[in-house]
Amino acid sequence: MRRADGDTVIAGFIPLLDSALLVTAAERGFAAREGVTLKLVRETSWANIRDRIAIGHFDVAHMLAPMPIAASLEITSLAVPMLVPMTLGLGGNAITVSNILWQRMCDHGAPRDGDPAGTARALKGVISASGGSAPLRFGVVHPFSGHAYELRYWLAAAGIDPDRDVEITVLPPPLMADALAADRLDGYCVGEPWNTAAVLAGTGRIVTTKAAIWPKSPEKVLGVTRKWAASNSDLLAALIRALAGAATWCADPQNHRELAELLSGPDYLDCPAEYCRPALSGELLLSRDEPLSRPDFLSFAGQAALSPQPAHALWFYSQMLRWGQVTHSAEREAVVRATYRPDLLEAATGVRAEAASLTFFDGVGFDPDAVADYAAAFPVRA
Repeated sequence: MRRADGDTVIAGFIPLLDSALLVTAAERGFAAREGVTLKLVRETSWANIRDRIAIGHFDVAHMLAPMPIAASLEITSLAVPMLVPMTLGLGGNAITVSNILWQRMCDHGAPRDGDPAGTARALKGVISASGGSAPLRFGVVHPFSGHAYELRYWLAAAGIDPDRDVEITVLPPPLMADALAADRLDGYCVGEPWNTAAVLAGTGRIVTTKAAIWPKSPEKVLGVTRKWAASNSDLLAALIRALAGAATWCADPQNHRELAELLSGPDYLDCPAEYCRPALSGELLLSRDEPLSRPDFLSFAGQAALSPQPAHALWFYSQMLRWGQVTHSAEREAVVRATYRPDLLEAATGVRAEAASLTFFDGVGFDPDAVADYAAAFPVRA
């Protein structure tokens, strides 16, 4: 692919609802008003996003929040030093299971309100009753993803060992609902609209959400290599301003119908607009006839939704430690702290970081100054 010239920025994205800021900036003129020609390239997998930004096909990318951390730590393929100048949204994920597994969970007392503690306990009951035969298979989108860490955290909080009691496999987001319908998965953790897709198809049920597991937590970020950021600081600042303007537009409920139509188009998510509306409104469907009001399910605007906070990066790092993806050192911790850069957002827009949300559904606190001790304290280990 030809490199970006002048004020052109080439951005890779995955067909998910939280690509909204990039799509809106390109389609509704926010980028143009900042003098940026924003060219979007849809990709099929997060591995492709990672590889293509590493080799220079993309200038910036819609990225999983832990992915730039893994790249900067050099623990993923084609690793290059990266940074995160802004967050592209909070929340937006859910855990969905097949109808058969949901009925088995109901037999073990699963609550119907999306409570993560109760649904995890019910799943533990299902697994215990099976005696270890034919482990359940769950899908995530990438090993270095919020989805993988949320799913593992949810399972482990109920005493389910994610590496022994279940099987976890990787699939691109748009394939999750089809894999569930084809009985290739028993459940998955994915971003919207691919949970709602299973619900509306009648093949799955949402059992809990990212917003319930870790409220106000980052999901996707703007990823950029350190080299590109250093060589294009003014252009990056202009792009950040464009995306911040798009975030304000996306957060306005009066724009949600238009946003759903825009995102659902063939160049972006290529799905029915009705798949997009529940997450945008916060009025979810756990099943076809069971609504759940969760206004904080997906957030686009405000300090917390835009500012990349180092404490959040350190929690992702703690999960990499917990599950054996990396070993701890002071040098690695320093790299993680330097990857999330709220100063770049503030310099471009004036938006300042606010206190990080570090509250989890099980009540276990996280101290970003004691990362290694936190990771080592959990009873379920890889």
